[in-house]
Amino acid sequence: MTNIAILTGRIARDPETRETKGGTNVTGITVVTDRPARDKDGKTYKDENGYTAKESEFHRVTCFNGLAKTVGLYCSKGQLVSVQGRIHYTQWEDKDGVTRYGTEILADKVDFLSRGNGSSDENDNTEAPEID
Repeated sequence: MTNIAILTGRIARDPETRETKGGTNVTGITVVTDRPARDKDGKTYKDENGYTAKESEFHRVTCFNGLAKTVGLYCSKGQLVSVQGRIHYTQWEDKDGVTRYGTEILADKVDFLSRGNGSSDENDNTEAPEID
């Protein structure tokens, strides 16, 4: 059995990095993916500009240790990334005693497909340096 998630999308906001009391680096990002929107009959349709209408989904992604440092240093809002990891479900009680649920992707790998702020350079093959 396997639990693998692969996302390709843009970073919705700048990464948030922190360090746990135990010294583990943790960086959170939100990746936005799009898919064609469908009408009640299941058919795709055009928006007011003549393009296929899209629906967006926002995915919470969490990175740890060296990957967390790299993503925190080199990623920014608007950047196109590919994330590979596993789906993780959480459950907790809030301060009012209500049971809450959450879903996130625990990243094993993040590939930078563009520079920050949504710019893209197809001839740019540089990679971020490895950070220990």
